Amino acid sequence: MSGPLNGYRIIEIAGIGPGPFAAMMLSDLGAEVVRVNRANEVRLPRPDRPNPDVTARGRRSVAVDLKSAGGVEALLALVDGADALIEGFRPGVMERLGVGPDVCLARNPRLVFGRMTGWGQDGPYARAAGHDINYISLGGALAHFGRRGEAPVPPMNMVGDFGGGGMLLALGVVAGLLDAAKRGEGQVVDAAMVDGTALLMTMFWTLREVGMFDENRRGENMLDTGAHFYDVYRCADGDYVSIGSIEPQFYAELLSRTGLADDEEFAAQMDAERWPALKERLSEVFASKTREEWCDLMEGSDVCFAPVLKMTEAAVHPHNVARKTFIEIDGVTQPAPAPRFSATPPTVSRPPSHAGEHTSEVFSEWGVAQEQLEAWKTDGAVVDA
Repeated sequence: MSGPLNGYRIIEIAGIGPGPFAAMMLSDLGAEVVRVNRANEVRLPRPDRPNPDVTARGRRSVAVDLKSAGGVEALLALVDGADALIEGFRPGVMERLGVGPDVCLARNPRLVFGRMTGWGQDGPYARAAGHDINYISLGGALAHFGRRGEAPVPPMNMVGDFGGGGMLLALGVVAGLLDAAKRGEGQVVDAAMVDGTALLMTMFWTLREVGMFDENRRGENMLDTGAHFYDVYRCADGDYVSIGSIEPQFYAELLSRTGLADDEEFAAQMDAERWPALKERLSEVFASKTREEWCDLMEGSDVCFAPVLKMTEAAVHPHNVARKTFIEIDGVTQPAPAPRFSATPPTVSRPPSHAGEHTSEVFSEWGVAQEQLEAWKTDGAVVDA
């Protein structure tokens, strides 16, 4: 393995969404992450092709029955040699299983215990079910996604699950590891998607405070599709381009390349009352050419321009190809690890594993005696795929 986290051992209690994404990031950055799947997830015979879940890449998998005493012992044996553990159950579940933070930190005082939930470990909503759409609603973000006069539009599950959730859990774990190296003690990291969503809105709280963002006028502010110079436009072929010409020099370049430099109506860039009419005019202009024609006119300029690409288009765009933004592993195209490091470049060490594919291998490498391992396997506490 390579990457700045090389040498760290992390346990991932397998779940869905933001937890696996955080574990993927930690693995991409070089940590040895062992994915603990449920014993009943093992499929025999094991499929002969990799698990299609890209977010499970880079990790070996063990299968453990955490509802058995032997399974709890097996997990705690891994905790003894781990630097961190991450889990994404509702509050109290790990405690009921007998592997909560108090138990784990008693076994390994240097452990960083990362917890991923939607609402957090406490508060009135803590034990309620929810999904990304709910977390970004309560966090004060969803109300501001959408166009003027229309209902809020959920931005898929990017903001709560992955931005405010998984990415902040990964950051919290790395910060916890740094602190444990300094103090010699671990701690609990409570990563909540509602908290992370609120944090991602920080700049808009600033803009609101200084009068540059009106929370009651969705789709009418500069950065939420209200401005004619910060939006997406449909082209003659039905494809779209994006424009972000905020600064005066970039706005001047936009007007020049759209043939509107001498049009006095566009002179008062920041007159918000004129934005709807100017947007209609720009819509007509962009509809006069195909996306490719606009790319020929604007790519590489200071308009602040880019074509709006679908996933498969993004993977083959010359800029992304040049930077190797996407990689292929066993025939599956996927985003490459990010960010980049000059001395310790991240890599993907293996394709996604099937549940229990490495049970015996991992427990043996992590110091469990063969006799103990065989006893757990006999009892069904751990399962080999």
